[in-house]
Amino acid sequence: MDATLYAIRISHPARAAALMLAHKGIEARIVNLPPGSQAVALRALGFRGGTVPALKLGGRRIQGSREIARALEEVAPEPPLFPRDPALRAAVEEAERWGEETYQPIPRRIFRWSVASSRRMRERLARAAGLPAPAVSGQLMWPLAWLYARAEDGGEEAVRRDLEALPGCLDHVDELIAAGTLGGEELNAADFQIGTTTRVLLNLAPLRPLTEGRPAAEHALRVAPRFGREAPLDLPPGWVPAPAARARAARSGQR
Repeated sequence: MDATLYAIRISHPARAAALMLAHKGIEARIVNLPPGSQAVALRALGFRGGTVPALKLGGRRIQGSREIARALEEVAPEPPLFPRDPALRAAVEEAERWGEETYQPIPRRIFRWSVASSRRMRERLARAAGLPAPAVSGQLMWPLAWLYARAEDGGEEAVRRDLEALPGCLDHVDELIAAGTLGGEELNAADFQIGTTTRVLLNLAPLRPLTEGRPAAEHALRVAPRFGREAPLDLPPGWVPAPAARARAARSGQR
């Protein structure tokens, strides 16, 4: 089956789609687009939207990790991405929906805001990308960085809310694992949706202490053992909840 996945190398939804293709045994050509080019490039390729993941599967064009999961389930039922039992499937679909709508945007929003608001971070990224004159290139990134931050509703207040909500989100991932919705003998669509997001959090050094030592961290390393590398992240002092706050949130979630 002819399959081409359009991705961005650091995109966790795109990595989820790639892992689901591998789970189904479908060999796909993966085209990593330059960050910032996807809105134009994907429309030029005939997709309706300008976001990754975007999959050409035979004669079909599919965008979004949840939509891709269903398309793959249709063309290659085995191994499944969803349980056959209706009640179990409903639990996986609800976890998958929460993973896409609530959990998935958090690291993306935080990272984009940090790039847009920190000149030092833009310089680091320009240097890592091998761009000439990183200080100048980093400054030239600023308008595009703010454009993408605003597209994600990534203002300061939204990012602070995300950071405050993150311990509770990680508690929820741990609860889904304890319930058996995630982390079963065979991975499902929600595992790929949620595990790749947690894996990104492990790559963001200031946020890693909130995640390490949890079942969620072990789950993420099972789902995506090799994904990305440590990424720079500039956040003001005091914005990231202390690990002690994480422990309090976990205790309150068990009551």
